[in-house]
Amino acid sequence: MESYVERPPLPELAALVRTVWIQRTGATAYVQRHLPTGGIEIHFPLGGRPQLLGPLTGPVVEVIPAHTTLVGVRFHPGAAPPLPTVLDDLVDERPGLAELWGSPADRLVETMALAATPERALMLLQTHLVREFRTTAGFDPLVGAAVQALMPWNPVDIDSLAGHLGLSASQLRRRCLQTVGLSPKVLQRTLRFQGFLALAQAGATASGRRGADGMAGLAVDTGYADQAHLSRECLRLTGLTPSRLLGGTLDRCACGHDHSASYGPFLATRRHQPLQA
Repeated sequence: MESYVERPPLPELAALVRTVWIQRTGATAYVQRHLPTGGIEIHFPLGGRPQLLGPLTGPVVEVIPAHTTLVGVRFHPGAAPPLPTVLDDLVDERPGLAELWGSPADRLVETMALAATPERALMLLQTHLVREFRTTAGFDPLVGAAVQALMPWNPVDIDSLAGHLGLSASQLRRRCLQTVGLSPKVLQRTLRFQGFLALAQAGATASGRRGADGMAGLAVDTGYADQAHLSRECLRLTGLTPSRLLGGTLDRCACGHDHSASYGPFLATRRHQPLQA
């Protein structure tokens, strides 16, 4: 039976990693639609070759073979383990970890293949990342501040944000491209859509502004002009309409997976609009 379980990362990784997960496919292959999140991901099939999923600007559809177990790590925008290149070079790419890390990646594959359970393998991967981050800063602090300012429900002008950070707009753009892989504007649009998905996953009630409710209300609450604006962005970022992506309901996505651990960081920045009981 296919399953997907997210959980928070180790406390030592919480500032850098958004969520970790274990996914198992059943007797048939599983079609996975990867969506832009603003961050990178590590996909580690046990017994297979791990990959890094670079920052996405649109959907990537992957067919995961039957009887596959993989563990994954999703990073916050601007956070990444040591890499031999800037993230701008990895946009919409899926390089193997061996290409990026060399022999340490091969040793990690061997170690994780010996893990007795997927849970143990995930712990080994996180422990490896903790060690790696002890020798690197992890992220550009100015870009980290920009990411926080660009989170949903905090409309901000990019030029004003750059000035607040003591940078020119071109400097902020260059630093974001190097450490996030996306321009500030593209990142802002991506995080806004992630904010909408976070509200939908949590079963949030719309605030009622402009008399809107349901999906239209959540669209407005997340910063879209209206539901049509949301629909255009959803189609661009996911390849699907909101109703198809969510399976016709506002409390889960059509895949049936629980993404609450992943969307928690977004909801933590939202200080109003109560959730349904």
